[in-house]
Amino acid sequence: MIVRKSKTELEAMAEGGRITAACLKLLEENVRPGVTTRELDRLAEEFIYDRGGKPEFKGYQGFPASICASPNAMIVHGIPGSYRLKTGDIISLDVGVRYEGFVTDSATTVPVGHVPDEVVRLLGTTRECLAAATDQMRAGKRLGDVGHAIQSLAESRGYGVVRDLVSHGVGRQMHEDPQIPNYGSP
Repeated sequence: MIVRKSKTELEAMAEGGRITAACLKLLEENVRPGVTTRELDRLAEEFIYDRGGKPEFKGYQGFPASICASPNAMIVHGIPGSYRLKTGDIISLDVGVRYEGFVTDSATTVPVGHVPDEVVRLLGTTRECLAAATDQMRAGKRLGDVGHAIQSLAESRGYGVVRDLVSHGVGRQMHEDPQIPNYGSP
């Protein structure tokens, strides 16, 4: 069930979202060869606490870190550690912030130094898929329309979609409805 939020609750979520977005931007700016995923985690944790938030992932179902850092073929939920980024890598960074009782959660994937053209094409396609999905999110549309927009664009470019994981709503809990798969029928 989707839980509607009041104006005050939405304002708190918006501020949490700004902290989350700024944290992702900071992490992107610090992605470079030689940096460990643990260093990125510490940077994010300090940033979030300094702004009055709390890293939502840390301790969630035993997760030991403040962010998820998933290099290369690892899809999601990578635990930051001693992995040292190198030129040609890509790194998925996922940040969750609890602010004034509400959770915000967002992720991005960043190239490390120069990456092959095929990787640039993949990253561009994923951003276009997100934009196509966002374009479908309006009154009168169904979640299948959103998933279909992602799937059809990805497949038209020769890529597949992950079917075992979904996007999700946020609010007082990290994983709220709706669940939004990356595939669907219009």
